[in-house]
Amino acid sequence: MLGQRVLSAAILIPLAALLAYLGGWWFFVAIAAIILMAIYEFYQLTIAGGYHPAVPVGILFGLGLLLAARLPQLSLAEPLITIILVLSLIWHLAAYEMKLTDKPTGDWALTVAGALYLGWMGHLFLRLRDLPNGLWWIILVCVPIWVGDTGAYLVGVKWGKHKCCPRLSPKKSWEGTVAGWVTGALSTVVIWQLIGLPLAQGFILGLLLSVITPLGDLAESMFKRQVGVKDSGNLIPGHGGALDRIDSLLFSVPIVFYYVTYLVV
Repeated sequence: MLGQRVLSAAILIPLAALLAYLGGWWFFVAIAAIILMAIYEFYQLTIAGGYHPAVPVGILFGLGLLLAARLPQLSLAEPLITIILVLSLIWHLAAYEMKLTDKPTGDWALTVAGALYLGWMGHLFLRLRDLPNGLWWIILVCVPIWVGDTGAYLVGVKWGKHKCCPRLSPKKSWEGTVAGWVTGALSTVVIWQLIGLPLAQGFILGLLLSVITPLGDLAESMFKRQVGVKDSGNLIPGHGGALDRIDSLLFSVPIVFYYVTYLVV
């Protein structure tokens, strides 16, 4: 398993870095592929839980949100959200009438929630890359998460004794969690200084990212534990599915996007 993880990372990280560097439609294709697969995996989790989401509608919704970010001059987001809310409800009305489901309200809520959660975070990823210094902001979204995860894992394996969230993630310890906070915050400050921005701002952002983004991983753990599934998929050998790989990033990107938008750009 470790060998598969290392090999997959050795292939995917340089590819992701290249596409982030290129930006534009290249980056759009990469984000769209990941987000749409994550939406599909989310719906598969809900199906395993006995629900019947409108998978095609949700995937189209997610794609539309991504296109709205890539083509901001068309102002697509607001009408798209309106149309999908109504269209998905019509879909589930019909499904209930045809006796295809006995939980139409839950089905509708999950259809909308999955596509909106994942599609909107992908939307923010694309908008973040298109800001001035966009490549730096993408680095700021990703690198502290990876550094924090590594610090948490190494310390947790070596010294972890006190369980942090035993119901959501039995292997997580407070020792590893605190190590992740520290290493993630420090890496954020380093990157912030490399960009040439005030130290105090970097310290505050580091605290926000290091403490809040691990909750994205726990949120996905909640989804999976409710339906009794270990991984969201098997897309990436040794790493699980697309949703497994981006769970923490989904909490990181809105923090960086709005922090940078209101304080820097």
